[in-house]
Amino acid sequence: MNLEGNQTSVTDFVLVGFTTDPFLRIIFFLLFLVSYTLTLIGNLGLMILIYLNSCLHTPMYFFVGSLSFLDIWYSSVYTPRILSDCVSNNNHMSLAGCTAQFFFSAGLAYTECFLLAFMAYDRFVAICNPLLYNTAMPKKLCIQLVVGAYAAGFANAIAHTGNIFRLRFCGNNVINHYFCDAPPLVKMACDDTQMYELIQNSVIGCNVLATTAVILSSYIGIGTAIVRIRSAAGRRKAFFTCSAHLVSVTLFYGSILIMYSRSNSQHNPNWDKANALFYTVVNPLVNPFIYSLRNKDVKAAFKKVWGRFTQMNDIDIFFIQSRLQMQKLTSNL
Repeated sequence: MNLEGNQTSVTDFVLVGFTTDPFLRIIFFLLFLVSYTLTLIGNLGLMILIYLNSCLHTPMYFFVGSLSFLDIWYSSVYTPRILSDCVSNNNHMSLAGCTAQFFFSAGLAYTECFLLAFMAYDRFVAICNPLLYNTAMPKKLCIQLVVGAYAAGFANAIAHTGNIFRLRFCGNNVINHYFCDAPPLVKMACDDTQMYELIQNSVIGCNVLATTAVILSSYIGIGTAIVRIRSAAGRRKAFFTCSAHLVSVTLFYGSILIMYSRSNSQHNPNWDKANALFYTVVNPLVNPFIYSLRNKDVKAAFKKVWGRFTQMNDIDIFFIQSRLQMQKLTSNL
């Protein structure tokens, strides 16, 4: 900490985490270790499955694979630090480290907002214009949309990060959270935060409104198209095509809106930590299962890949047994 006049300027922070009880910290460590392992396995497995199976080389699964890639990095911004804090007595984080974590957290969160919006548009085209789907959503356009999501996400992260870290933090350097988030940081600010709140609400509001408008308009069109489908089987198939995306959007946007729609004075640290778990840990964990458990295409692709794997193992066993038999014959001779 540096002294400036009568105020103490904070240059590092202490993260409280979830608990200070040693036994509970071990429990939390095991829980987060299992969740992080499942997150990596689930998302990486889904990406590999989409890459290996040509039947999944469609715009829809291109976006699903892109979401899995994003969720791996999004979860990695938070969980390794949580695991480290659970087993370490040194929960200090430098100002530079806090800035970096906040920047990547904001960048990936904004990117996911745009990616979910583009996925809604993809479902709109697939259901409302199925005959023109491949023409309307070529591979080049899909790549451009994903790159655009990252560009827009991190451009907004620069504005959001610059906005909050232009403030001076003074006094108590303890953050009652498990990562560097805006609400606890603003409470530590010794500058006037009115301009910060105006810029923050403008940045978040414009992005949330823009992406929400794309999602809502896409699903209004999808709903209209589903109503027009005459067969019950056709309506059911169209609904299940969108159900996974709807669940993912609800989990992510619901937790984000609950967190940031309130003023800074209304934030409760314990509720904030519980709510933040949904978009930092739970959402990246459940996304690959949401998009695969009730998806016939993914199940069929998994069975196909698994069949190839077991067939290769049978061939390996055959060659090993043949080699052993040849060695016995040569030894007898």
